[in-house]
Amino acid sequence: MVHIFGYEITLFQIIATVFGIGLLVFIHELGHFMMAKKFGIRVEKFAFGFGPELIGVTYGETRYSICAIPLGGMVKMPGESIEDSTGSPDEFMSQPWYRRLVIAFFGPFMNYILAVILFVIVIYFWGLAKPTNEPVIGEVLSGYPAAKAGIRPGDRILKIDAAPVASWIEMAEMLHKYPDRKMILTVRRDGADMTIGITAKKDPSSGLGLIGIAPRISIERVSFVSSVGLSVKMVVYQSIFTLKYLGEKIVRWEKPEVAGPIGVIQILAKAARAGWDSLLHLLAVISVALGLFNLLPIPLVDGGHIMLSLVEGITRRRLNKKIIQVTNSVGLFIILAIFMFATYSDLARLGLNFGKFIR
Repeated sequence: MVHIFGYEITLFQIIATVFGIGLLVFIHELGHFMMAKKFGIRVEKFAFGFGPELIGVTYGETRYSICAIPLGGMVKMPGESIEDSTGSPDEFMSQPWYRRLVIAFFGPFMNYILAVILFVIVIYFWGLAKPTNEPVIGEVLSGYPAAKAGIRPGDRILKIDAAPVASWIEMAEMLHKYPDRKMILTVRRDGADMTIGITAKKDPSSGLGLIGIAPRISIERVSFVSSVGLSVKMVVYQSIFTLKYLGEKIVRWEKPEVAGPIGVIQILAKAARAGWDSLLHLLAVISVALGLFNLLPIPLVDGGHIMLSLVEGITRRRLNKKIIQVTNSVGLFIILAIFMFATYSDLARLGLNFGKFIR
């Protein structure tokens, strides 16, 4: 047992988190590797992990490696940047625009395929989790008003102030309406009724009142075919929801809630403690997010390569070296800004208490 970011982390959680992240990035790189091989591009190295090589074998023109830090993977192709390109026909930049587009696209595409597979495994073997509409507490989040007021899982909310509550949706709507205002909840626990005073916390992004509760979950068994269909729908829904959320934040000039490396590690470790179903479900969610991010038209990521390839295909002209260098510099700035903002958000959620991160 070790203490990281103020939390007790088991060895299993560390291994599950590290290899979970490694799997997502490795599958992404596998997509690039398969398409590069299909189009006859020379792949100099294909590795799981990074850092010093632990095990490796050279087969044909490619060095296959397992490296010391299992947090991703890499595909090294000659001529990946305009500066390194010599014009050899087996280099990446020497390929027609549509081939480069396919190679770039298949990394994110493999993340989407992995997400569907993981969702199918969770739904088929553990069942489809559905929140019930009863006003019964299924989970209480630590640090929120409900936990501080003494509300427990299994409590049934009968009334908010004097208004009776018939469903979870009705209860949630009433709580959302009154942030920063004290309310009296009538709660039934173990057959006895009691009253609890509580003040909903105002969510800074939505302005809604939150007390930190989640509904009870029911499990529904579904067939394999149904689990595949549901998994595809979940992947599509999550992608659309994320784009809509980011779009609304940009239009309103509001700060989005994002998780950086610290946040991802923290929630993965928590999911690993909850069980394999929670861990696989979260890995599927992160895989969708990774695939979607890499499809955004940001230079240096796959979406940037796709965008430049499309421009070349439409104009029928190769982009000159100067334009590519400028776009790459812009892309690097955007990526660093996103990374710094996400990391800052992680630290802010931890209260900026650097002393408790690692001890």
